[in-house]
Formats: sequence, C-alpha cells, structure tokens
Amino acid sequence: MQHVHTARTETIGSRENGFARSSDGALDIRLSNPAGNRLGTNPEQLVAIAWSASFASSLKHVADIRRIKLHADVRIYANVELSSDDQGYVVGVRLDIYLPGLNREIASALVEAARLECPYCRATHGNIHAFYNLV
Repeated sequence: MQHVHTARTETIGSRENGFARSSDGALDIRLSNPAGNRLGTNPEQLVAIAWSASFASSLKHVADIRRIKLHADVRIYANVELSSDDQGYVVGVRLDIYLPGLNREIASALVEAARLECPYCRATHGNIHAFYNLV
C-alpha cells in the first residue's frame, strides 16, 4: 500500500458547542447540534461533503479510464442520516447522482465502478446502509 495523503485536524468540544480546524488552516468551523440554536455545522454535513466529493472524484476517474466525457454539471446530492436503534446511533447515506448527457446504462455502469473505487464506499461497505441513486 502506498501512502497518498494524511489530513490532520483538531476538534475542541463536541457537536454541541465545539470547534474544529485543519492543520493547514483551510478549515476552521464551529460545530453545532442540528436541533440547537448555535450557528455552525454538524458531523453529518461534513461526512456528506467528504463522501460526495470523493465519489465525484471516483466517477471522474472511472469515466476517464473508459474515455467517457462527463458533463461539467455532474452533481452529487448527499444525504447523511443519523438514526438510533436499540444499540445506539446509526448512520445511513444516500447519494443521488446526476450525470447529464449519459444514457442510463452507461451512467449506471459508471456509478457501480465508482462505488467499487471510492474510498468512502469501500471503507464503510457492510457497516452502514448506503444507497446510490441516479437522478
């Protein structure tokens, strides 16, 4: 395995009243509970952004390998849900994937190939409920 990148962050506090920042200063945010009054972001939003960006990169990569040109307006709408069951909290993800200009068969093949390549998809496979929908 070849190391590619390490992200370093520091989180002080929690989703209730915390702060988080990256070691390079590019990210410096307030954390908040979605049900609270404090302005800020929550961990589910951060996962949604990270996962959808990673998936979009994987889509581009598999399309390039197959010499398929993606439209500039490719969009990934990520929904990260926090639920609870009798054992605690559970995370679920749904990516709604918009691939304009491609027929459904080619688009579906790209989504499946990207799902097999995306680091977030691979890391969580079998651990959370994840759904990938073409829209």
